[in-house]
Amino acid sequence: MRLLKSRLSTLLAATAFAVATPPAHALDIKLGHVLAASHSWHKAAEGFAAEVKDKTAGRVNFILFPSGQLGNEKTMVEGMQIGSQGAAVIGSGSLQPVDARFGVVELPYTWNNAAQAYRAYDGDLGKALEKIADGKNLVLLSWWENGFRHITNNRGPIKTPADLKGLKTRVTPDKMRLDTFTLLGAAPAPLAFGELYSALQQKVFDAQENPLSIIYTSSFFEVQKYLSLTGHVWSPASLVVSKSVWNRISPDDRKAIKAAADHWRDEQRRMITESDKQYLTQLKDKGMSINEVDKAPFATAIAPVWKSYEATFGPELMGLVKKYRETK
Repeated sequence: MRLLKSRLSTLLAATAFAVATPPAHALDIKLGHVLAASHSWHKAAEGFAAEVKDKTAGRVNFILFPSGQLGNEKTMVEGMQIGSQGAAVIGSGSLQPVDARFGVVELPYTWNNAAQAYRAYDGDLGKALEKIADGKNLVLLSWWENGFRHITNNRGPIKTPADLKGLKTRVTPDKMRLDTFTLLGAAPAPLAFGELYSALQQKVFDAQENPLSIIYTSSFFEVQKYLSLTGHVWSPASLVVSKSVWNRISPDDRKAIKAAADHWRDEQRRMITESDKQYLTQLKDKGMSINEVDKAPFATAIAPVWKSYEATFGPELMGLVKKYRETK
């Protein structure tokens, strides 16, 4: 009887240890992004990480690093390609150095509303871009949202393209954005996002362009007076995993990760939609002057951008953009 009790105690202790101890083969994956922890990217990434850990019984753990702790988007993309970084949420336009065709996501005045863009990226356009990413050692799990981009500045309201003439404007470091703002008459220049606040504060730039969520969570209202709702680009974001890391995950756990990525894609989009009106109110309360914009003159002014980049993006991607653009 004593022997039986001793064995039972040993078994119970071993069981308790097994429950309390993470699986020996647990995979920890660093997931970075450049935005503040208050942004919806981070909130959705927290939900994604928790769901993955739960659904894989702790076998896969995404560890979050917001606010550019792992570097800028270019650095993170390069890290994922060579396998030194596991995952990231990035603005999808930052994949252009990997393949110029990713610039198609930044075409100005493509989508009339976010729902139109969702259909494209959750459909054939997204699949075509995911295939390109796969060939570059990147697994694009799901399309999140950056939102419509608007212009802020310290000179005055932007109501027509003429109001941009000579305006020193920080833009994302890609050629098409530079070409777009040059056509609009501004004086654009690229700069890494992590340096933007201080550059505005020091008046290196008069203006910048970003979605409402970033304008608010990055406190640009502290260094910018005017917000003009140009809506010149709807930008997707990408939840990306290094292919070398992805290949270390079992097929069943991959399914759980993909399901969680899609679930939190929808949640993150919901956060953006629900928060935009709130951000407008909050930005106004912070002292920003906000004006609506007639987008037609801007769309006409940037039409040459579409023509000049058709060869870069190719007939397949351009055809898919036009197909979804024509849907309501």
